[in-house]
Amino acid sequence: MDPSLLALGISTLYIVITSLIAYWSRRYVDYYLKDPLVKSLFLEGIATAELCGTCFELIIVADNWGVSTYAIYLFVLTIFWSFNWGDATACPYTHIEEVVEGKKSVRVAFLLIWAELVGGLAVFRYIQLLWALEIVPTHKGRAFTDCTTDLQVPVIYGAFVECVATCICRVVSRALGELNPRFSTVLDSFIGTSLVVAAFNYSGGYFNPALATSLKYGCLGTSFMEHVIVYWVGACAGSVASIRVYKLPVIQNYIHQQKEKTF
Repeated sequence: MDPSLLALGISTLYIVITSLIAYWSRRYVDYYLKDPLVKSLFLEGIATAELCGTCFELIIVADNWGVSTYAIYLFVLTIFWSFNWGDATACPYTHIEEVVEGKKSVRVAFLLIWAELVGGLAVFRYIQLLWALEIVPTHKGRAFTDCTTDLQVPVIYGAFVECVATCICRVVSRALGELNPRFSTVLDSFIGTSLVVAAFNYSGGYFNPALATSLKYGCLGTSFMEHVIVYWVGACAGSVASIRVYKLPVIQNYIHQQKEKTF
């Protein structure tokens, strides 16, 4: 077998195994935990661990088979997650949005964000174990090598990229959620993946503070404050701004027109 295809197959296998572990973990949580808040904390932690665990492997895919292959994997995974995560988002700013809108208390939002960070940071030990096996050359030396930042532009530009792209993602998701067209999940995933690819060579295209922190916090080339400004302040500012942007007359009129066409 072609060594390159074998390596890609192993990376795919690791992604599948990670997703299966997360799937069965959710099943156990749904069955055994009854308290709504405790269940939500575990489900957010599991979803974030799955997201970060698979994206660690997607780094290997991008480095060795290019951004196009990475984008295909991410597109398929995003669709898969939308059908399997339920109410979990694995993304801190969705809870911040609900606090701003008065739908969730600060305490609950804080606990959910904490659960996401725990899940995202803890999963790296599992990934290290898989990489340390070094079954294929693409994993050789990756388990304990110092990582480097994906930020390729000045901090302010990086924060702007994360802010604008996150805002677009959230506005599109809200619109698709309200209009609920056929293949809305596919459309949402396609637009999200396209934005990630567009931002890939600028900020890395994370649009998710928990994901960025799990994968890139402490990496060479970015200080703590720079990481916070780009991946937390930038993304969260874009998320909160999307609430106001979505209410703009031009967007609301468009949604109203689309609803009239549908009905």
